[in-house]
Amino acid sequence: MSNPPTPHSGTTHLQRVLGMPSLVLFGLAYMVPLTVFTTYGIVTDLTEGHLPGAYVVTLTAMLFTAYSYGRMVRAHPYAGSAYTYTQKSFGPHLGFMTGWALMLDYVFLPMINYLVIGIYLNAAFDVIPIWVWILAAIALVTGLNVLGIRMVSRMNFILIAIQVVFIVVFLVAALRAVAGDPLPSLTAPFFGDGADTSKIFGGAAILCLSFLGFDAVSTLSEETHDPRRRVPRAIMLTTLTGGVMFIVISYVGHLAFPDWRSFTDVDSAALDVMKHIGGALLAAFFTAAYISGCFASAMASQASVSRILYAMGRDGVLPRRFFGYLHPRFRNPVRATLAVAAMSLVALIISLELASAMISFGALVAFSFVNLSVIKHYVLDEGRRTTADLVRYGVLPAIGVLLSLWLWTSLSGLTFIVGLSWVGAGFVYLIGLTRMFTRRPPELRLSELDPEDETEPRTVVES
Repeated sequence: MSNPPTPHSGTTHLQRVLGMPSLVLFGLAYMVPLTVFTTYGIVTDLTEGHLPGAYVVTLTAMLFTAYSYGRMVRAHPYAGSAYTYTQKSFGPHLGFMTGWALMLDYVFLPMINYLVIGIYLNAAFDVIPIWVWILAAIALVTGLNVLGIRMVSRMNFILIAIQVVFIVVFLVAALRAVAGDPLPSLTAPFFGDGADTSKIFGGAAILCLSFLGFDAVSTLSEETHDPRRRVPRAIMLTTLTGGVMFIVISYVGHLAFPDWRSFTDVDSAALDVMKHIGGALLAAFFTAAYISGCFASAMASQASVSRILYAMGRDGVLPRRFFGYLHPRFRNPVRATLAVAAMSLVALIISLELASAMISFGALVAFSFVNLSVIKHYVLDEGRRTTADLVRYGVLPAIGVLLSLWLWTSLSGLTFIVGLSWVGAGFVYLIGLTRMFTRRPPELRLSELDPEDETEPRTVVES
């Protein structure tokens, strides 16, 4: 094995600057704690007033997949997320297709954030058109990401704090409203009061979009101290923390405003809840906090997809000279970050509904392959087949696969049309890349890290 390059060898590396708090904050910023209100009215109407119950189902399903992400981070603590895990477990062809499908998640989530920012700010300042707000948001988020992941982490702390303050104010105001009215049924928002299980499960399929942040944490493995230990814990903690927050917020909201049939508009039902609980002042505070959350999510999601593109560029699946480049001063994938900003300009012409439809498909495909990768790596490749190992590396990931597939089959027809079209385009590109599968796509050139070794991976890029 060759010796690691010296600091003067012209090699540029990702910096290991992130600890556990930064990782969890990154994941929560990506998830956006206030995202519970994005689909609040839609899922409440679909489940007939049982949004908290649907969140319980979704959290249960997501914890199994979060567990599998943690297992794969221990095996491959590198940037790339589901792409890396599938590539290492099933080979470069399936790795490429998984990474391609995952782009639906990472690329279009920033677009949704930019759209929401434009819509809400235009509603507050209608003199300025939506497209101006969208362009300004893209420019600001891109500039912060170019400055480096340390700057993103610091900004996320501030923006998460704003959301936490709002959540506390909302919970206090909602509980005061509940105290002033006749006590409602405490179990009805979950599975009581004539709950239809099939409708709750249908709502849970939509809510999986709220949990996309935990897998983004795995993309920062190469920028984390002791990634084999810290990243798996951060993934589980992010998933559990986010899920509990969603359940508590939606539960208290249902108790304070149980008459879901009186929503003025299910798409903006959160405003009805805020006005009922705290009047126009709370509604204005909600708007400001939600926009702050969208900025945090946009920064986190743009940082994540740039590192996915960097991993694919470093592999040679995407043009290496452009996507596999790390800036020698900022020590992050600047060119990939700018590419994400360019793709986000689609937010100027795409609808919020269509952008949302293009996320779930790719995310659930990636979740399925991560669960399958655990079984392949530990049970089949490493031969871990004791009873305890079969439970840890066989049964639990298999449950994650089944739950992911169940959620996947619950998606709308439009999602399948757009998603399959995207996958088809990726397959055609793969055929060209491999010349009709007569050669293998270039493999990731990753060095193995000792769990106790925090030296940089030996990735050589142009300076």
